[in-house]
Amino acid sequence: MRVESVEAIPIEIPLKKNFGGSTYTVLTRCTVVTRMRTTDGLVSEVYNGDNREHGREIVRLIRETLAPLARGMSIFEGERVWERLFATSHLSRDRKVLLEAIACIDCALWDLVGKALGKSVCALLGGYRSRLPIISIGGYYMEGKTLADIGREMEAYRRAGMAGCKFKVGGLAPEEDARRVEAARKAAGADFILAVDANRGWSADDAVRFSRLVEPLDIRWFEEPCHWYDDAALMARVRQATRIPITAGQSEITSHGVRRLIDVGAVDLVNVDASECGGVTEWRRAAALCGVAGLSMAHHEESQISQHLLSAVPHGTYAECFADPERDPVWQTMWANRPSIKDGMMEVAQGPGFGLVLDEDLVRRYRVD
Repeated sequence: MRVESVEAIPIEIPLKKNFGGSTYTVLTRCTVVTRMRTTDGLVSEVYNGDNREHGREIVRLIRETLAPLARGMSIFEGERVWERLFATSHLSRDRKVLLEAIACIDCALWDLVGKALGKSVCALLGGYRSRLPIISIGGYYMEGKTLADIGREMEAYRRAGMAGCKFKVGGLAPEEDARRVEAARKAAGADFILAVDANRGWSADDAVRFSRLVEPLDIRWFEEPCHWYDDAALMARVRQATRIPITAGQSEITSHGVRRLIDVGAVDLVNVDASECGGVTEWRRAAALCGVAGLSMAHHEESQISQHLLSAVPHGTYAECFADPERDPVWQTMWANRPSIKDGMMEVAQGPGFGLVLDEDLVRRYRVD
C-alpha cells in the first residue's frame, strides 16, 4: 500500500470570546485536516494542531514540500518517510512550523496503518489501557471575570464529566493568580484534579513565590512556569524550591529537546505534543526517554491524538480538552463520533487508526483554502 495523494485542508473557526493566557490570546480555532489516499483506496481522516496564525503555512509546506516526498512510499515504512521529511529541516526557515507539518503527514500514515490492519493506534503502540482520565483546559483571563465566575466555570466542568482542570496562570502577580486558583479549588472540591499552567509567563522568582502560595491547594502540576529564553535552567530552580511537580515539553519540537529537559532535572512530567513535535513517530521516542527516566507523560491538548498515545503506555496520565463549547468548536462539533465521557473518564476510540469521523458539512464551511 503506497501513498497516492495527500490533501491538507486548513480550518479556521472564529470564536465568540477572547480567551487569554499569560502570553497570548485566542480569537480563532484553527487546525489542519489531512486526508492521505493510498493506491489501494484507503483514506486517512485526522486533524492536527491548534495552530492559530500559521495553519495556512503548514498546508503550504505539506502541498509544496512534504507531500511530493511521501508520495509513492509504503505506509508501512513510516520511519523512513519521517526521516525523509525531517531532512528538509536543515534548510527550513521555521522548524517549528515544519515539524507541525511533518506531524500531519506522520499522523495520517499511522491512521492508514491502523485502517490497513484493522487496529487502533492505541493497539499499534502497545494498548496498555482502554480508557483514561480527561481534564479540561480553562481558567482563561477575560475582562470582567470574577472569582465567582471562576467558581461557576469549575462547576460547569464537573457537570461536563471532567476529572479536573488545567488552569491558566502567569498573567498576573503571583498573589493575584493564587487567589484565582484558590477560588477554583474551593468551587471544584478536593476530589477534582487541579493543575496550573503559566505558559512561560513568569521569572523563576515569581514562579517560586506563586508555587509556595498554592502548595496547600493540592496542585497536580505546575506547567511551563518560566520565561522561554532559559526555561530549562529556570524550571530546574523552581522544581528544587517546590513540592508541586513541574511539567513542560509542549514547546519542544523534537525528542532531543525533551532529553535536554530531563538531563538538567527540569521536569517531573513531560507534555510533548505529537501535533507539534513531528507526529506519533517522534512522540514515542520522547515517551521512551521519559519511561527510562521515570517521568510521567501528559500531552498538550489534542485529545483526538493523545487518547491513543497516553493510553498505549504505562506512564500516561490525562487527556486534555476544552470543555467550554465556545473555546473549541472542533472538539465539540466537528469531531462527529467523539467517545463518551463519564465520571472523568474517556473511552479510547476503538475504530481502526485514530477512529475519527469528521462532520463534513463543518469541514466545508470552515475550510479557508
